[in-house]
Amino acid sequence: MFTPKYPHPDTPPTAATSLVPPLTGLVHPPACDCHHTPATPVTPAPAPVTRSAVQLTPGTLAVAVAGGTAVVLVVGAVLVSMLLAVAITAASVAICAVVLRSLLNSHNAQR
Repeated sequence: MFTPKYPHPDTPPTAATSLVPPLTGLVHPPACDCHHTPATPVTPAPAPVTRSAVQLTPGTLAVAVAGGTAVVLVVGAVLVSMLLAVAITAASVAICAVVLRSLLNSHNAQR
């Protein structure tokens, strides 16, 4: 029960067990610089249709303005809250420093 069970070692695939058939009998056309006429006429590719990249309608413009305003307000609220957290932390550390200084001074004065 506690003895490890190892998987069988992998064996490299052979031509008979491979999922990809071997490339046999592949004949390439000769590469030459002479100008032969092609056997089939080549048809030119159709010209691409040109469209404007962005079409702004009054509705999409209003949505874009509203979305931008919302992003600015959210980012501003996050930044203000972070600044407020830093300010509150700094004030509490300053108050702790004053209290500790007062306690240490009163402790040294009693000696």
